[in-house]
Amino acid sequence: MAHDPIETMRKQIDEINLEILALINKRAALVQDLGKEKLKQGINRFDPEREREMLNLLVENNNGPFTDNTIRHLFKQIFQASLDLQKDDNKKVLLVSRKKQPEDTVLTIKGVVFGGGEPLLIAGPCSVESYEQVRAVAENHVKRGLRVLRGGAFKPRTSPYDFQGLGEEGLQILKRIGDEFNLVTISEIVTPADLEMATKYIDVIQIGARNMQNFELLKAVGRLNHPVLLKRGLSATIEEFIYAAEYILSEGNTQVMLCERGIRTYEKATRNTLDISAVPLLKQETHLPVFVDVTHSTGRRDLLLPTAKAGLAVGADGVMLEVHPDPDVALSDAKQQVNIPQFNEIVDQLLASGLYKEAKIAVER
Repeated sequence: MAHDPIETMRKQIDEINLEILALINKRAALVQDLGKEKLKQGINRFDPEREREMLNLLVENNNGPFTDNTIRHLFKQIFQASLDLQKDDNKKVLLVSRKKQPEDTVLTIKGVVFGGGEPLLIAGPCSVESYEQVRAVAENHVKRGLRVLRGGAFKPRTSPYDFQGLGEEGLQILKRIGDEFNLVTISEIVTPADLEMATKYIDVIQIGARNMQNFELLKAVGRLNHPVLLKRGLSATIEEFIYAAEYILSEGNTQVMLCERGIRTYEKATRNTLDISAVPLLKQETHLPVFVDVTHSTGRRDLLLPTAKAGLAVGADGVMLEVHPDPDVALSDAKQQVNIPQFNEIVDQLLASGLYKEAKIAVER
């Protein structure tokens, strides 16, 4: 039987393919090591000058039959795949990653379990306005078997002329109420200078949406041994949100919880757009507890119950909403808050749905 030159060449091609595969994987392993070293030194993965040098070197040594443009195209694909490989490696080393810690982070604060158990319902007035106002909400929550109180003492507002909160006096009110009713207290802090003071009054520090990328604040709260609730920024991607949490953990504080509170889109029917898909994504990518703020995401009382159900249905560790003894006279976000009877109806409806099994509610300010 005559020797078939086609089969011979095909076998040669197969051998070369395997050689190329071995070289590409060898290159990939070296790229991974390079990426780790870049990460240690804080150097960006992508260096356009270095890529230009490599492409120029390849073109200078190209003797065909591939054209120079073809060589550029082929190797740019290899370079991009290498960058993606470094990106994946960087994700694997994140302290917030499921790959770093497969089990859920569960925080127990004053006997209240955040994450890993029955979901919490978080509610309360937008701002701490007075002792009497907060006490009215706290009394109702205690009657419903609730243990967590969250209220705004420092209020970053769009307009400088809007109510900015009572500051330290508001935190003192939360402390008094928390001690009186044995409640876990949560409040937003907006500047690193106030963190140490705040830990004397509240049990959980909130980093609000407008401060999600206030990196000095994130690093400062990361150096505290104090629970933190981090809200997603107004226009932040999931990746940016995760890296904001990583800033806190990288400084040593592992007591971090996340909160999806809606993002800014072109839609005007709601205050923001609730990214409900963020909940399962964050639960898959991180081991941190994830909550959903249905008040700030919708800005509509009539949407609180259905969006709360949606949040719980996709696996959120709890839902936040705003309740005020008299929303019509509230100093901030009056139109989106519910009164106490309306709030109790929402609780009853959630219990009836089976998505929310026990009345463990956190109070939002």
